[in-house]
Formats: sequence, structure tokens, C-alpha cells
Amino acid sequence: MLSFLGGIAVLILGYFIYGNYIEKLFGIDENRKTPAFTMQDGVDYVPMPTWKVFLIQLLNIAGLGPIFGAIQGALFGPAAFLWIALGSIFAGAVHDYLSGMISIRHKGASLSEIQGVYLGKKIQNVMRIFTVVLLVLVGVVFVTGPAKLLAAITPDYMTLTFWVVTVFVYYFLATILPIDVIIGRLYPIFGIALVVMAIGVGGGLVLNGYHIPEIQLVNMHPKNLPLFPMMFITIACGAISGFHATQSPLMARCMVNEKEGRKVFYGSMIAEGIIAMVWAAAGMAFYGDVQGLAATLGKVGPSGAVLEITKTLLGPIGGVLAMLGVIACPITSGDTAFRGARLMIADMINFKQEKVSKRLMLAAPLFAVGIALTFINFDIIWRYFAWANQTLAMVTLWAAAVYLVKKGKNHWVATVPATFMSYVSSSYILQAKEGFKLASSISNMAGIVIAAALFAIFMTQGKKFATTIKLEETA
Repeated sequence: MLSFLGGIAVLILGYFIYGNYIEKLFGIDENRKTPAFTMQDGVDYVPMPTWKVFLIQLLNIAGLGPIFGAIQGALFGPAAFLWIALGSIFAGAVHDYLSGMISIRHKGASLSEIQGVYLGKKIQNVMRIFTVVLLVLVGVVFVTGPAKLLAAITPDYMTLTFWVVTVFVYYFLATILPIDVIIGRLYPIFGIALVVMAIGVGGGLVLNGYHIPEIQLVNMHPKNLPLFPMMFITIACGAISGFHATQSPLMARCMVNEKEGRKVFYGSMIAEGIIAMVWAAAGMAFYGDVQGLAATLGKVGPSGAVLEITKTLLGPIGGVLAMLGVIACPITSGDTAFRGARLMIADMINFKQEKVSKRLMLAAPLFAVGIALTFINFDIIWRYFAWANQTLAMVTLWAAAVYLVKKGKNHWVATVPATFMSYVSSSYILQAKEGFKLASSISNMAGIVIAAALFAIFMTQGKKFATTIKLEETA
């Protein structure tokens, strides 16, 4: 119990202490006009109050990640608490804050455009394709999952096809309409529900006297999956996730002042870390031990576990919140994935989006591809998402490190987590069954070598490249 409560306390302190340091290091300017005003178009660049921007950002980056990922990560045991707390403070929140604030300084630019400025055109071209494909995959998978659940709990005439079409129609509208029409109105409500559910579950664990184990650096996974790097891939959104950096520019276009950046970007990641901490604790405590959790996940999956935990701890209200979580949360990640893909393509070709006809020109082919992909079995393809997600985080952190070098600031806050995530991503793909299937001893050593090589390239070529960058930040 002390590790669980202590982990939450550390996350909160991290926001006030390390978050404050990162904010000062970046050097916010309260008098600098943000893109929400300088680029205001009534569609994507729309000034919104900070509380609303925070809740939208939280839901954008969270979805099911800090729930499902944390529950599955709990199979590794209480070592997960350590990764959630330290990962959120020193990696995830730094990643989210810097990607969001750099986007603000670059007129709300999309992630791949920022990576191009600080890592070069060759990497930019690769990451443009890589990121758009990733976003479309996220959107498609978050169509089929909720649609299956909705089909199972609604009358027979509301078939899987009916719900797939319904979700796609919603996605399409959320992608092309001004951000304050649907997303700005619905997301804050769902964001509050996500927070309430976490508070209720966490309070229920404490008040009902569930035994939450203390931190042990021991791998407890029933299938003996290696702690390194598997746990660091499994718990992504609750510690660090590259997907977040694709969402930060959406809110960078809506923030009214740079001083709100710590609340919106760093703060939403800390909030997500707290949510992940709650669900990791629930996974370990509710079913007695990791063996009990593994048995439940094998029978009903993460969604079934979420439903059982919330209904038991919160009663009928918990059931409603659980269904909201496993249906609404993925949908709200899916629609912003498609919206992010539209904006990313628009930035690539410098295609203004004020007119609905221009938004339709980009959205229509994206959704045509998305609909076609629903007919493909994603069981194999989706396994690569975990690796792709953390690889994207790695690249974003390296770009942020170059930015800090260019600004003459302490780059180590980004360089250290970038090096670590380089190790995680490379060693994972080398040993995973969807990768090269090498023994963990070999892949882990190779991961260290690759991470060291990337660090050496950054310290030599990266720093040299930073001196050649011509910045075109907003005035």
C-alpha cells in the first residue's frame, strides 16, 4: 500500500518540482502570442480555456492506454509502480511538454515537421510516412474494438457492421468539423469521467483494505516474459508514449498562453501516470496476485477485468463508467488519430484547411484507406504498434534534445530518456516474436550497443547539426 500511495505522491511532487524545472529550462514567454491567436482559423486554431484544453489533451493521450496497459503491465508485479512514476516524471511528461511547446514555437506544426527541422529531411521523410500510417492504424483499430462491444450489448439489428459505420461517421465528422464543435464539447465530459473512475477505483482499493504489494525489483510475470524491455513496452501511455506527441500539436493550436503549457502537457501526463498507477494497483490487488490476474485476463481480457473491478468497487455507477471507459475512450483516441493524420498531411504539403472542401480532400482518402483496413485481420499487424509507439517517442526525444542544444540549454533532460528509449525500442524488436526472435541476453546487449551508438551520433553529429539549423519560430 505504501508503494502505491507513495508512487502517487511522487508523481504529484514531480509535477511541481521537476515540471517547474523543465518549464524554466524551456523558457516560456507569457507575452508571446500563441498560434491560437496568430494563426486563428476557426477550425484547428481555436483559442480555448485552459481547463478544457487540459481535459481534451488528457483524453487525447489517455484513451485506454493507462487502463489496459497498466493492467497488463501489472503482471510483471510491483516493479511496474517504479516505471510508471519515474517514467512519467522524467520521460513521458518531458516528452509531452517539449513536443507540445516546440510545436507552439513553430506555429502549431505537426510532429513530423518538427522532427524534420531538428533531425534533418531524410528522417523527416521517413517519419512522415511512419507516423501517418501509425495514426491510421490507431484509428482503425479503435473502430473495430468498440464496435464489437457495442454490437454485443445492443439489440440484434444493431450489428457489427452497423456500429462500424456509425463510429466511422462520427470519426469523419470529428475530423473535418472545427475542433470546438464536437471534440471541444464532448471530450471534457469524457475526461472528467476518466478521472472520476480512477479516483473511485483507487479509493475503493484503499477503503476496502485490498492488499497492494510493495515495490520489489523482481519479475513476477506468469509467463516469465523478461522485465527488460517487455514491461517498458507494455506500460506505454502510463509512462511514455510516442502517440502523445502526435496529439500535442492539436492542443498547441488551442492554448492561449505559453504559461499554461506545464498544466496542459506536463500535467496531463502526470495525471495519466496517476491513472495508470491506480489500474496497476487494481490489477495486482483485486485478484489476489498476478496469477489470479493472468487467469482473469485469459478468460475475459482487459475489458472484462475493467468491468468486474469497477462494478465491484463502485456498484452500478462503476458499470456505467467501465462501459464508458472501454467504449468511449478508444473512440476518442481514434477520432483524434484521424484528425492528427489530416493535419500532418496538410502540413507536409502546406495545404491550408480553413475551407471544408479542402479538409474533405484530405479526409476522404484517409477514411477510404481506413475503411478498407477494417477488412484485414490486425492481430499480427497491431503487434507492431507497441514497438512503433515507443520508437516514435525515441525519435521525438532526440529531436527535442537537438532543440535544446540549439537553444544552448541543458539537453540531458531529453538526451537521457532518448538513450533509454533507444535501448527499449531496439532490444524489444530484436527479441519479440513479431521481430527477430533473438534470445533476451543477446537482444538486450545489442540494444545497449545500439543506444550507445545513437548517443555517440547525437554527441558528435547531432550537436554539429544543431548549429546549422535556422529557426523560424513565432514572434
